[in-house]
Amino acid sequence: MQWTPTRHARNGAVEVAYDRLEGAQGEPLLLIMGLATARFWWPAGLCEAFAAAGFAVARYDQRDAGESTRLPETATGNPFRALFGKRGEAYTSEDMVDDAIAVLDALGWQRAHVFGHSLGGVIAQRIALRHPDRVLGVTSSAALPSDVSGLRVLRYLRPGLLARLARAKFPPGREGDIEAALTVWRGIASPGYPFDEDAARAWVEADVDSGPRDKKAQSRQIGARWHGPKLRELRRPTLVLHGEQDPLLRVHAARVTARTVPGARLVTFPGVGHDLPAALWTTVADEVRDLASITRV
Repeated sequence: MQWTPTRHARNGAVEVAYDRLEGAQGEPLLLIMGLATARFWWPAGLCEAFAAAGFAVARYDQRDAGESTRLPETATGNPFRALFGKRGEAYTSEDMVDDAIAVLDALGWQRAHVFGHSLGGVIAQRIALRHPDRVLGVTSSAALPSDVSGLRVLRYLRPGLLARLARAKFPPGREGDIEAALTVWRGIASPGYPFDEDAARAWVEADVDSGPRDKKAQSRQIGARWHGPKLRELRRPTLVLHGEQDPLLRVHAARVTARTVPGARLVTFPGVGHDLPAALWTTVADEVRDLASITRV
């Protein structure tokens, strides 16, 4: 299967890049990637597993990532300061949520399942809170509870890897972007599963993304404040996934999310880090398929 050419949806002045998996038919499924990373970070094999499970699959770049609009620089260029700051400088999380709705509109999808990973998981939760009429079901993977902010985030973080990534230096240009992406991939990889360095390098070189070292963009995204409903008000069928060896977020984050959302199902994976290893792609797709069956009851 191949992806359609890049298209753009519009939310005000922001153009949101998206594409759709050609030949995939079924219930709409929108994929949302994490902090300042492009839609190309979704594993092709996982997307094909979703298609095999009966989903029409689309993915998009959040603002300040990939081929979507990059916003003007702000004073804060340190993601930690942006995360723990009292207000966002560039835009709100509601703006980021509405970007996803613009993509649904452009696709002609009145309602869809949303699957978000890392920061994308937070956005997926918030889509269902802000626009419940547009959401069939929510899958939140390796994510924080959507209404946690400020210093309360610390109870869920594992700061070691974040600190190492923040200190890492890379050469300018394409080679630096490649090394930055590989460093992130090595850091978040699942300790219980083999890491294929050659495959990762080939994939990264094919879709170079400057996001892993664009701290300005990371700061704008992570600093976007949420003013919407509390997580306990989420009323769409919800699946919460988390790796038990996640080096960025403690599994406690997933447990809190699942405990807070009425009826949510929690699935944790031994030996899994902050990624979605190939051995689990069919399992993850089957879990989302099971969630989709709830929406038809």
